[in-house]
Amino acid sequence: MKNLFVILITYQKSLEEIELILPKHRDFLRKGYESGNLLASGPQNPKTGGIVIGTFDSKESAETFFKYDPYAQNEVATYQFLEFTPVLHSTILKDFLE
Repeated sequence: MKNLFVILITYQKSLEEIELILPKHRDFLRKGYESGNLLASGPQNPKTGGIVIGTFDSKESAETFFKYDPYAQNEVATYQFLEFTPVLHSTILKDFLE
């Protein structure tokens, strides 16, 4: 079973600057969905950053993936990578985790 990651994205710039980069950020995330790495993503409430849930081979591979995020490349956000082993989970996650 793969390990899951919760990636906490924290905005470091104004929402106006974030909104300008948001379309490119979402295009970037689509690549993660297409590769099968990402499960869910979206803004925090209130909009102080975002949250991404996905699976990667290692913390290093998650960090490598996100260094290509337009938010990272434009230095408008920071990232925290929380790795965990899903001991219990809904059956709908079975295929994603295998």
